[in-house]
Amino acid sequence: MSTGTPLLVVGDALLDRDLVGTAERLAPDAPVPVLDGCQEWLRPGGAALAAYLAARAGRPVTLLAPLGDDPASRRVGALLEGLVTVVPLPLDGPLAEKTRVLADSRPVVRLDRGNGRASTVTDRARRLLAQAPAVLVADYARGAAEVLRAELAAIAPRTALVWDPHPRGLPPVAGARLATPTHEEARGFAGDGASEGESLGAVARTAAELVRRWRAVWVAVTLGGQGALLSQGDGPMLVPTAARHSGDTCGAGDCFAATAAGLLGDGALPAEAVQEAVAAATRYVAEGGARAVAPGPEPTVAPDRRDAADGLRLAGRVRAAGGTVVAAGGCFDLLHAGHVSLLQQARGIGDCLIVCLNSDASVRRRKGAGRPINPLPDRIRVLRALHCVDAVVVFDEDTPERLLSRLRPHIWVKGGDYAVERLPEAAQLAEWGGQAVLLPYLDGRSSTRLATRAARSAEARA
Repeated sequence: MSTGTPLLVVGDALLDRDLVGTAERLAPDAPVPVLDGCQEWLRPGGAALAAYLAARAGRPVTLLAPLGDDPASRRVGALLEGLVTVVPLPLDGPLAEKTRVLADSRPVVRLDRGNGRASTVTDRARRLLAQAPAVLVADYARGAAEVLRAELAAIAPRTALVWDPHPRGLPPVAGARLATPTHEEARGFAGDGASEGESLGAVARTAAELVRRWRAVWVAVTLGGQGALLSQGDGPMLVPTAARHSGDTCGAGDCFAATAAGLLGDGALPAEAVQEAVAAATRYVAEGGARAVAPGPEPTVAPDRRDAADGLRLAGRVRAAGGTVVAAGGCFDLLHAGHVSLLQQARGIGDCLIVCLNSDASVRRRKGAGRPINPLPDRIRVLRALHCVDAVVVFDEDTPERLLSRLRPHIWVKGGDYAVERLPEAAQLAEWGGQAVLLPYLDGRSSTRLATRAARSAEARA
């Protein structure tokens, strides 16, 4: 079941292909590597990837992009079928294809073909734009944003419009809610107004120049492993990543922009949207980046089952890469400083942190009537907003033992107010060589105490 505000992705679709193999020798006729065991991976690219990632996260998504009847267009349509509603614009020429050749996961060369461009706008496209509550423009400089520019300018003042620009494309229309250039793109667009250097001060000055020049409400300059800098012209906010990953970053910008656009459509503040977008892009890279994008659409599943699938997939990839999977569990009803301290410490001892979260029914059985105070969707959203949390997985039982048997983390953490020998999970972790550990806990902090204190304060004011 899809949830959240529907998102309309407007832009240029591509067909992306990876040819992946191992390189252990050179060709006898030229000093070039020979790829053995070469495998082909196909995925939607460009605006189609942004739409795919937003839909895979559980949001209803429509893609408005130039597509024709050529083989690449048909393949992109097949990859999105059942997950994304595709509304084609007329395409003049064959769809662009981008092929990366990777040796031992390192790019060797990229091959591009297909020069198709958007040729015109349709009445159906105009109606979609006029009615859309949230719009992401994923511009890949192949004409979609250009032919729809007048319609995009008309809806900008009243729509959650996010614009992900391209160096060879046009600047965002005036009034865009959020623009998401990379640092390199931002300097190119700012031209003589860009500040020299890599310092945060230079980034902030360049972002402020783009806010003025583009007349955008906000500009978020993405900084790769450093996160993003959000600016409204002054008082910039740095949103750092919880951890840096050295994996494949191809598509991370699409993930960032799609996440931010969807949340702005939901009514989130720009700072909230960018924080979650940074976290989502970080998770995307940690899970393998573009290589982790399935070769075909995933079936639509309920959000809690999708969360479980995402958590299991993350654990599997980190484990396969030789990393350390850390898990922590609890109700996390009223998130307080003790929770945050525990989770930050937990993330610091591994390569990913998966939070196992009690469902509402499980909390009621443990805590009694009146709990949880915050329902499950709110608790999930708050936890996901923490940069130290890579995934949240819900369980219905009283304890997470069945979930842990599937996740098989290397480390299971609890706060210091427990004793390891009293944790039923400790023996379970030992079955696969894992370890339950205690971490220091801030004394005197608990959800129950916070709720009691709030109730007493309300009674005193009554």
